Amino acid sequence: MNRRSFLAAAAALVPASSAIAQQHGAVSQTATFRVGAIVIEAPWTRATPGGAKVAGGFMTVRNTGTEPDRLVGGTFPHAPRVEVHEMAVTDGTMRMREVRGGIEIPPGGSIQLRPGGYHMMFMDLSQPVRTGAPARGTLVFQKAGSVEISYDVAPVGAPGPSAAGGHGMPRH
Repeated sequence: MNRRSFLAAAAALVPASSAIAQQHGAVSQTATFRVGAIVIEAPWTRATPGGAKVAGGFMTVRNTGTEPDRLVGGTFPHAPRVEVHEMAVTDGTMRMREVRGGIEIPPGGSIQLRPGGYHMMFMDLSQPVRTGAPARGTLVFQKAGSVEISYDVAPVGAPGPSAAGGHGMPRH
């Protein structure tokens, strides 16, 4: 990933400010999806400005089973590549990298995919992500398999899902 692409990706994934993020509170819990022992709660993404080639996907993933599982990938509209990524600040420098092999979800545990941390990275977008309708995609787990989900689409730069509280999709 070249420097310009990295900076665009970082801007798409970091909240506008931590004060705004704190003001908006917790993630909406309106959409829940299940596959095997895995529960996916409140998936969301941000709309992208024209020309952006990346976007991030955020959610909580819980493992209600007795065996660990791994989030290893997925699909997203108009993105030929979807990767599990981690963003972290090391020695004052923000770094983003693919998490090869995915993220383990321990039995009885959960992982948070959020701006500035672990997230799904939608790569090489051929069209912008737009507000107004949820975006359907899939998540792939090593043991539980694939599940179709629907991402709420928040405005460009939003620190969290839209204040509307979801897209009205039924719980699965």
